Amino acid sequence: MKVYQTNEIKNISILGSSGSGKTTLAEAMLYEGGVIKRRGSVDGGNTVSDYFPVEKEYGYSVFSTVFSVEWQDRKLNFIDCPGSDDFIGGAVSALNVTDTALMVLNAQYGVEVGTMNQFRYTEQFHKPVIFVVNQLDNDKADYDGTIAQLRDQFGSKIVPIQYPVSTGASFNAVVDVLKMKMYRWKPEGGVPDVLEIPAEEMDKAMELHKALVEAAAENDDMLMEKFFEEGTLSEDDMRAGIRAGLVIRGMFPVFCVCAGRDMCVRRTLEFLGNVVPCTDKMPRPVTTDGVEVTPVADGPTSLFFFKTTIEPHIGQVSYFKVISGKVKAGDDLLNADRGSKERIAQLFSVAGQTRNEVSEMVAGDIGATVKLKDVRRGNTLNGKGCDYKFDFIKYPDPKYRRAVKPVNESDAEKMMEILNRMREEDPTWVIEQSKELKQTIVSGQGEFHLRTLKWRIENNDKLPIEYLEPKIPYRETITKAARADYRHKKQSGGAGQFGEVHLIVEPYYEGMPAPDMYRFGGQEYKISVRDTQTIDLDWGGKLVFINSIVGGAIDARFLPAILKGIMARMEQGPLTGSYARDVRIIVYDGKMHPVDSNEISFMLAGRNAFSTAFKEAGPKILEPVYDVEVSVPGDYLGDVMSDLQGRRAIIMGMNSEKGFEKLLAKVPLKEMSNYSTSLSSITGGRASFTMKFSAYELVPSDVQDKLLKAYEATQSED
Repeated sequence: MKVYQTNEIKNISILGSSGSGKTTLAEAMLYEGGVIKRRGSVDGGNTVSDYFPVEKEYGYSVFSTVFSVEWQDRKLNFIDCPGSDDFIGGAVSALNVTDTALMVLNAQYGVEVGTMNQFRYTEQFHKPVIFVVNQLDNDKADYDGTIAQLRDQFGSKIVPIQYPVSTGASFNAVVDVLKMKMYRWKPEGGVPDVLEIPAEEMDKAMELHKALVEAAAENDDMLMEKFFEEGTLSEDDMRAGIRAGLVIRGMFPVFCVCAGRDMCVRRTLEFLGNVVPCTDKMPRPVTTDGVEVTPVADGPTSLFFFKTTIEPHIGQVSYFKVISGKVKAGDDLLNADRGSKERIAQLFSVAGQTRNEVSEMVAGDIGATVKLKDVRRGNTLNGKGCDYKFDFIKYPDPKYRRAVKPVNESDAEKMMEILNRMREEDPTWVIEQSKELKQTIVSGQGEFHLRTLKWRIENNDKLPIEYLEPKIPYRETITKAARADYRHKKQSGGAGQFGEVHLIVEPYYEGMPAPDMYRFGGQEYKISVRDTQTIDLDWGGKLVFINSIVGGAIDARFLPAILKGIMARMEQGPLTGSYARDVRIIVYDGKMHPVDSNEISFMLAGRNAFSTAFKEAGPKILEPVYDVEVSVPGDYLGDVMSDLQGRRAIIMGMNSEKGFEKLLAKVPLKEMSNYSTSLSSITGGRASFTMKFSAYELVPSDVQDKLLKAYEATQSED
């Protein structure tokens, strides 16, 4: 493969819902580009994409696949992305390093929830979009319905370049209104016959051609002027106008393909080669220091690593984009994130698991290398004198969590090594060893996402694991003021232990006034604040510790020990053993012994006084509540809302957005345990949701009673 220059390179993501046919389209492109000699199939498990064992097992794309096609003296780098929302991380990574999105639609279903979710990311990253209506040979294919749905979503920005003469089993021809020709295929597909448009199609073709000309002219002032003067545009002018429209997202062209029969794939590649903007025409990446980097071959060398995989017999394969300059095999580079030096021993242009060695790559190109010592996904490698660093990939928050443990407890360390390695391959798997819950928590985008993780660990690494219901990180707090004292006294020959602490606890809130007077049991307690410590707790909320000791009842040197004892109890709340938060404590009196008082005595006295007072202060359990946003087709809205209300959800709002209903709700984390599975079941996989932590809220009294009984049962068992 020759060395392509920046203005000859085009980087394209292939997106679309599960079942839209992205992998089949990729296979047809590779075949048409001469990269492979025969097309594989998803059912046959022999495609260039989906080559990992887990993908063959499930028949789904799990990882994004990088491949390249040389076409019309251009290098088209593609990243074929998984369609399932569970594997959205692949699409997010791809969109950050490519310049254009090819959005594949299944002609049976048109615009799906997954389509809209991925489209939002193209919007967020401001990437051009080309829609490709696939599977037009299916008996249920509805091209006109799909165009109508697209226009409902995007209005006049939808501009068909082609339309099918017929759909279903008889599909074998499209009318191309850019070329103003009809393309017709033999049953085996491939190279079409290029024909004049039949008379019966001419009116429709002219109408769509005129709309395309106007759309192309709208995106360039000079073209608009020419259009007004001449009433039409040449094919080259139209290409220039379409390219300008793509860059500013002013138009979304629509193509037709039947990838399974290799029909119109060649024409789509031709359009991508001719019209899609090269990487030098797109917005510049920006470093973490805010420096805009122009992709030029004579600039400083800088590589950004966006993906890693672990492959049999090879080890780690690292995928990168050349952001600036050029890289050659044998170059020594510096890792801007980790400070380590790396040698690029080999450079590859890839097609799935096939790697073709190349001597050099320039700015804008995408490639791979192997056996780097200390490079992780998201790292930047720079040449001498360059200090660029990039951190532009932000992944969505997880939506599904499970506790995980090895079947054999002795494999715990090995399991953690595997999990951390897996996270390098898919950053939307989040691994947490929770000291609070005493569990290892793995979080992901859905039930299928985590099932895939389990399959890989058990089948690839031969380590049996099991998933458990994760514990909920409850919090404990109080709702009123209370007072308690505790004397710790121990005498057993020699020096004894003595410490007595009197304290008041009360709920804390931001901006509350300093304490002054309290009344308990008919007795008044006047407070004189000598010192205040405000502690931001690691688990959220605050602890305010006030010293109100007068007359030297407790020596100041024992106050840190009292606080230490209280903190120990805050870390294991009296109600359920959960962390306590938002408490103000006033130590106002106590006693000490000239010989027997020591730090351990006051630590124990403080802890027990606090525990007693806490239980008298109207203690309550708080639970984590999440903001949940559900996008659902209107005909499933009632069922979805009913299910949410059964999960103690509070519906906060509802609105329509481009053909889908959007539900906003606050839902306790406890009730979200199996929500992704349930939502998929209710809607046939046509809905999606996001969730983000909102706040801690009081649990209802009946839920608190159950939690207290459950905790008491575990304590009695212990």
